[in-house]
Amino acid sequence: MLIFLILGFTPWILLLTLAAALYLTVIELRELELHYTWWIWWLLLVFMTHFIGYLFLRAYALYRKRQLAEP
Repeated sequence: MLIFLILGFTPWILLLTLAAALYLTVIELRELELHYTWWIWWLLLVFMTHFIGYLFLRAYALYRKRQLAEP
């Protein structure tokens, strides 16, 4: 969303990638089974920062999975 504000217009390809990033975020959040406030936080982060926010979510998910896998 921030990139749309910076550019001043909304290219359709960026809207498509934003929709894809939000879709992938929902799939990732289902696997993590987080509280609904974390869902809102992650969805807003991805919505506002686009693909960079999704990369942060993937890093967090990897960290959380490794942390839960340790004995």
